[in-house]
Amino acid sequence: MMSDRIGRVLLTTAALVVTLTTVGVSSAMATPKGEYAVFAQCPVSNIEVTGCLVARTESGEIKIGSQAVPISKTQTLQAGLINRGFGDKEVVAAANGETLSKTPQKVPGGLLDLVRCNEIKGNGFLEKLARGACELVFENNTTGVNAVTELAAPASSIGLSELALELEEGTALSLPVKVKLENSLLGSECYIGSTAKPITLALTTGTSGTLKGKLGEISERAEGGVLVIKNNTLVSSTFTAPEATGCGGIFSFLIDPIVNAKLGLPATTGNTAVLNGTLEQASAELVKESEA
Repeated sequence: MMSDRIGRVLLTTAALVVTLTTVGVSSAMATPKGEYAVFAQCPVSNIEVTGCLVARTESGEIKIGSQAVPISKTQTLQAGLINRGFGDKEVVAAANGETLSKTPQKVPGGLLDLVRCNEIKGNGFLEKLARGACELVFENNTTGVNAVTELAAPASSIGLSELALELEEGTALSLPVKVKLENSLLGSECYIGSTAKPITLALTTGTSGTLKGKLGEISERAEGGVLVIKNNTLVSSTFTAPEATGCGGIFSFLIDPIVNAKLGLPATTGNTAVLNGTLEQASAELVKESEA
């Protein structure tokens, strides 16, 4: 059973007593070594943390409204885990604060598919200024748009169920996110979703609508100390997406409606996520032991 393997890897024992400092080296500088180096950002200094997690999304696609964005660059979720019983885990933020990496993914079609300068209507000063700014962006060929998925809430709001992951049924990973659209015309605060209104991905290794996930291939390394699940697929088709806001900075009252019309936002149906990747887990005690 996978649960037996997880228990063997993640549960600490009284026999594992670890010294966090060595002669001439402070504990603050200690980092995992060898097979455990991947868990460098696991918050093992938190005495409640019993497990370490690194999950890499290596391919897949997220579709919000009418826009699908392929995942072409690896995005990493890294955290500590606290046992809460029945396979449920409380997620603890990564030591460096980057629990979910802010990895840009290219939006197909770029700005050309989102905003055309002649769509900015009106003859007022701001309307003319916005059209001029739009034209300058297109003239300089800076029309590429990146989508960056960010956590929209503290790491503790992430839900993780190893039982659901194993059984391929129910929500294995609940992830509250917001998606930033990056382009010079869109400005620095163009987001779909927010802390107040996150996009909550209820991801499963089972079935979500017409999508089918899978647990993947289970193996071990570091003489059984690290559990590895390759070719894992998490899917979701049940989440909603709010309107985009803050697009265009001072011109947001002009740009937001155009972006939302193009993306079909807000969208209560038709949103999908398919995340393919690799999960690695280890006992926090074994990670600390490797620092010696």
